[in-house]
Formats: sequence, C-alpha cells, structure tokens
Amino acid sequence: MHSLLNSQVLVLNRLWQAVNICTARRAFALVYAGHAHVVSGDEVNNFLTHDFESWRDFSATAPDHEMVTTISWKIRVPRVIVLLFFDRLPKKEVKFTRHNVFERDKNTCQYCGEIFDRSELNLDHVVPRTRKGNRLPREAQMTLIRKPKRPKWRPFVQVTFASPQHESWRHFVDLAYWNVELSD
Repeated sequence: MHSLLNSQVLVLNRLWQAVNICTARRAFALVYAGHAHVVSGDEVNNFLTHDFESWRDFSATAPDHEMVTTISWKIRVPRVIVLLFFDRLPKKEVKFTRHNVFERDKNTCQYCGEIFDRSELNLDHVVPRTRKGNRLPREAQMTLIRKPKRPKWRPFVQVTFASPQHESWRHFVDLAYWNVELSD
C-alpha cells in the first residue's frame, strides 16, 4: 500500500494542461479537500471528473492492485487529477541558460534565420557587455529577426515526460494535442 501512495499522478491545471506530477498521497489530499477532481477516461478519450465521494463509488469495480484500503473502505489510486482553481502556470523565473534560449528560438539563428545544430550556435549579447564588442547589432549592419525577450517557462520543458508513466497520461502530455487547430 505504501508504494501505491507514492505512485505518480499527473496534475492538470484548470485549462486541462499538464503542469506537474505529484504522489497519489498528495492527489488524495487535494481531491479530499475539494481543490481537485480525479479524471477518468475510457479508450476513446471520453473523460469524466469525480469528486472524492464520486471517485470512491467509481472505484468499487477497480482491480485490487490499483486500490488502497483504509479502515472503512477501499479506493482506487488516481492517475490524473485536474485542479479546480489553479489556472495560471506556476510562476517560475526562467534561467537564461543556453538550453532555454535555444529552445525559445527553436535553434534558429536570429540574424540569418537558418536552423543549426546547437553545437554550432553561439549566444550574442544584443546590448554589449564590454567595450571590446561595443557595437550594437544595427551599428554593425546586423538586423535581428525578432526582438529578444526572456524565455517563457513551459511546463513540458520543466516537467519532462520521457515516456508517459501511464497510458492515461498520453492524451495530456502529447504536445501535439495542444497544438491541433480546433474546428468550429
């Protein structure tokens, strides 16, 4: 039972975007406190949400190896929960690392627009830091494709889902799913 309570649960924000992973123990606490609902889905991606009572009833038919037992009842360990109130992504300062800058620019040179292998790319301070390289790009007749800005924190970079822990996660951690154009 102890290991089941430590199993990983995918956390979705209110917009149903994957933002985190927590333990089943934490997921139960969030659902019990009314901060989250459990998400259940069938093979064709019809999703239902359950509050604690509803999940406990829904759990009745679950296989034993997915259940935790308390003194008075058995309940299934959730695989995915959705937060009810949390619609912003966690505020995280993004570090200016090579990885984050190249990720932001999709490995594209911001002067010529060509895509390169990361090992061939360099970072360039647009506002010079030293007197040695004291010309701004426009003074050197080099124009940037777009205005430089701080890389944005993306949940999929921070929480890397190498392979979904559970089949039920696949729908939510598949980036393509969020980028598909929806028909009217």
